[in-house]
Amino acid sequence: MSRSAGGPVRSITAILAALLLTLFSVALAIPAQAATGAYLRTAHLSPDTPDVDIYIVSASDPANQIVLNGVGYGSVTDYRPVTQGTYTVSMRPAGADPSTPPVISTTLDTAEGQAYTVAGVGSFNDLGLTVLRDDLTLPPSGQSRVRVIQASASQPKLNISVDGGPSLGADVAFASTTPYETVAAGTWTLRVDGGTGLATTLPFKVEAGAVYSVLILDSAQGGLTVVPQVDAASPTQVPTGSVETGFGGTAGGGVSMTLLLAAVVTALGAALVLRRRATIR
Repeated sequence: MSRSAGGPVRSITAILAALLLTLFSVALAIPAQAATGAYLRTAHLSPDTPDVDIYIVSASDPANQIVLNGVGYGSVTDYRPVTQGTYTVSMRPAGADPSTPPVISTTLDTAEGQAYTVAGVGSFNDLGLTVLRDDLTLPPSGQSRVRVIQASASQPKLNISVDGGPSLGADVAFASTTPYETVAAGTWTLRVDGGTGLATTLPFKVEAGAVYSVLILDSAQGGLTVVPQVDAASPTQVPTGSVETGFGGTAGGGVSMTLLLAAVVTALGAALVLRRRATIR
């Protein structure tokens, strides 16, 4: 009796195993669907402009907005995940009624997977908003990527370099941004010199696998202040200071491998129970 019953049970086990292997193959062949959207942050880089309230409003849904209160000179806000589309970014004096006309505003179109910084730049009498497209591509192994944002009105042009290392920009004008440079990771002495006797140095450690924006600011005590800003870092390309939204192809739509493993264990366990019962008969 046990032999005649064992054959069908073995057949059932083989069929179950084949079906589960097929399910695994299908699951692995289906790519996970990545979340869509962009990253957006703002910066106040006008030395003589008071604190501002910043409004980010979706053109397709004006009720969908982000309000950042009391943003002061030298501040860079965290990246915010936003859906792909058109946005209006405006600045009002800190504490002003939201219905008052903005001091300045601009619009931008965000593209899927891209990151942007909208910065208030220039002097107060010539204040404007500029949109920086942030290239957060991670550097090769053992290296970093760095750019400089020149926000010092006291120095019309600056030379930025690393002692014993590369130049990050020559004659960098106020309210301008240098291209990203790929550099070796390590501890640097960053040198900023306007050629007017007003210079500064800063020990600056750059980590492997990170992307930086270095802000050059006017100090309230006179002179210059250098502020390193980490934009993104390994092991993911998600900007720092933001909410993970699944860019990179792993969020939403993927088949849960945990559930598949649970199904395998359950099916094989059931087959073993059936076989044991058949053997007893």
